[in-house]
Amino acid sequence: MNIVVLDGYTLNPGDLSWDELESIGSCQIHDRISPTEVVARASNAEIILTNKTVLTREHIAQLPKLKYIGVLATGTNVVDLTAARDRGIPVTNVPAYGTDAVAQHTFALLLELASRVGRQSDSVRRGDWARSKDFCYWSEPIEGLAGLTFGIIGLGNIGHAVARIALGFGMNVIVHVRRPQTGVGTEIRFVDLDTLFREADVVSLHCPLTDETRNMINAQRLASMKPTALLINTARGPLVDERALTEALNAGRIAGAGLDVLSIEPPPADHALISAKNCIVTPHVAWGARSARARLMREAVENIRAFLNQSPRNVVN
Repeated sequence: MNIVVLDGYTLNPGDLSWDELESIGSCQIHDRISPTEVVARASNAEIILTNKTVLTREHIAQLPKLKYIGVLATGTNVVDLTAARDRGIPVTNVPAYGTDAVAQHTFALLLELASRVGRQSDSVRRGDWARSKDFCYWSEPIEGLAGLTFGIIGLGNIGHAVARIALGFGMNVIVHVRRPQTGVGTEIRFVDLDTLFREADVVSLHCPLTDETRNMINAQRLASMKPTALLINTARGPLVDERALTEALNAGRIAGAGLDVLSIEPPPADHALISAKNCIVTPHVAWGARSARARLMREAVENIRAFLNQSPRNVVN
């Protein structure tokens, strides 16, 4: 089998091994390629793995040997699934590999907004503590999480993991989903969206990007939040109307935001949210814990083996 990895660097910048994949067949592993290079680099590929490199109908039509496409992620919007299905090419993904990592990063963002650990450390490095007249100081408010209301939009694997952590911090958890779920325990209360935005001290997004959810965080919703509330987004950038969020933050209509995703990635250097008031932006790394990436690579290889054994799994088309 001729295997081509179109953009392997993000998954494996050098701290993992491709040995298991290379044991399956002849491998060409590219760190990254441009859209115009896809056909030339994958011309002999029977198996393609991609993370964020887009495979269009036009690409697929020009790859006559292609038999299988594996997405090195959970989301599959980078592949024209219909075009692949029309060719009889299965497309697989890797679900739930990063659940714990994303939940952890959700609270890393929240804790930085609440406890200001990074800013406090920077202040000490600048010499502020050494110059202090008191044994301690804080230049910005430090907030406790216990007793606050944590609002979750979307209760899949990651949403469940985040809810468990929030409960561990002594927070009250409210959730909005399209259809209320059973068997989640009495500690979680299901509410409508208006109630969630009105009551939550923290709103955390864990829902997919659809036509219905695009720009769901808009000016109206932001205006309905408490002025002390925080917004966390580790899901998808386009869930948020970024102009509306920038204006709300700079005007003090909400207290802060922690974002791991933006609508354009990488963003332009002058992206307004990067310099917005009380806004923390990390470069889409919530999934990037080494343990999560190792699990992703392992599951992607198992997907290929299952396909070769004529028992495909995690097929999305």
